[in-house]
Parts: sequence; structure tokens; C-alpha cells
Amino acid sequence: MNPPTLTRINPPTLSQPSGFSHAVVAAGSRVVFLAGQTALDTDGKVTGATLPEQFEKALGNLLTALRASGGTPADLARVTVYATDVAAYRAHAGRLGRIWQDLAGRDYPAMAVVEVVRLWDEQAMVELDGFAVLP
Repeated sequence: MNPPTLTRINPPTLSQPSGFSHAVVAAGSRVVFLAGQTALDTDGKVTGATLPEQFEKALGNLLTALRASGGTPADLARVTVYATDVAAYRAHAGRLGRIWQDLAGRDYPAMAVVEVVRLWDEQAMVELDGFAVLP
């Protein structure tokens, strides 16, 4: 079986991406769709009092589901971040980027950040979902 190929495309005619890729071309044999993950612990309680703390837990949860499916962070093709306060997300962007790099590395998927009124769990400030392409 051939390994998946993820080619990140960042055309020079678009703004320089920071923390995402403009496009990802995926070729592989399995696609893993990852459900939205918030900062829930194993008891189903939201953890973290700050956006960065919740982001770290939510990303960790997303990566746990990915690894349980046989994937790695480098296999992520697309991630959507749902934030209840995009201004706060932007204010913490540097720290969130370091958290991403520490947990997922520097192979960025195609990404979007979307502001939402609220998430399923009222205490949740951020949720991440996405999909990955595996061999």
C-alpha cells in the first residue's frame, strides 16, 4: 500500500500563510473524519479557564482520536476551529501557534477559524474538527 501524499499549496499570489496552508492536495486510501473536540476530560467536563488552556486540550483530544484511527498530525488535511470569541483567539494567536507546533508540528493543514455564538457545552470557548488522509 502506498503512503498518503499531502502536498501543501501556498501560491505566491496569496498572502503568506501563518499557521495554516492555503490548500492541501490529498492522495491516499483512507480518509478519517474527526468529530468536533472541545476541552472535555474523560468525565465529560470542560477543563481550562482560558482559551489557550482549552485550545490545548481540544487539540489534544482531536489528535488522540486521530492517533486511535492510525494517523499522525502530519496526516491532517483540514481543520476548522470554532471560537466563541475571534478577537480573543487573535489576541492569543502566538501562544496558540506554539501549542499547535508543540502538539502537531509544523505541517499545517488547510484551516479556518469561525466565530460562533456558543458551542454545545456552554463553558467551551473553542472546538476543533477536521479530516486526515491515511495510507
